[in-house]
Amino acid sequence: MATEATFTIPSDQFPLGSVFEQLPAVTIELERIIPARDVVVPYFWVRGTEVDDIEGAFTDHPGVVDIRLVDSVAGEYLLRVEWTLEYDGVLSTLTETEVPLIKAIGTNQQWTFDIRADDRRDIASFQERCRKLDIPITLTKLHALTPIETETEAVLTDPQQEALVLAYNLGYFNSPRDVTMEEIGDELGITQQAVASRLRRGIDQILGSTLSDVS
Repeated sequence: MATEATFTIPSDQFPLGSVFEQLPAVTIELERIIPARDVVVPYFWVRGTEVDDIEGAFTDHPGVVDIRLVDSVAGEYLLRVEWTLEYDGVLSTLTETEVPLIKAIGTNQQWTFDIRADDRRDIASFQERCRKLDIPITLTKLHALTPIETETEAVLTDPQQEALVLAYNLGYFNSPRDVTMEEIGDELGITQQAVASRLRRGIDQILGSTLSDVS
């Protein structure tokens, strides 16, 4: 199952982190791109400062060949970076394991990366590769992609859906019924009348949605 993960690394453990020594208040955001062997995140934004020489704010780092300014508007700078692909860092590891980068933001505290993989095994392979290279990543989130909302879910309010799902799971729609509206109300912390209203309105919405095209 497709999986998304978020991980962090210390700000000084990523090549562009050198900018925080001179400009600690800035935020850096990498332009999203699917990893490829030849091109890895060539552009990034620097926000939160106004300086005459933004390129000069980045000191030499073994992971970077060159950085040059592309454009600037009101304290936002778009720069292009040429990476050293032989450098064993986060980006080269993502490329090797073919895990796409969704988002990456850096501050003087840490870098936060959002990635996506076809399944959890790809995330595990990425983590294992980082461990072998002593890249200090910290996994903070890991979850399967949220399914696309169904048509039925789209027409229901959250309270209606909650009441209908609970009523169904408890056997309210069985014959004979396994639970009463009062018992459902106790579970939800609402009155029996409120349960009746949510069930009636929810069922009405579902029927109106599913039967609207039936002649």
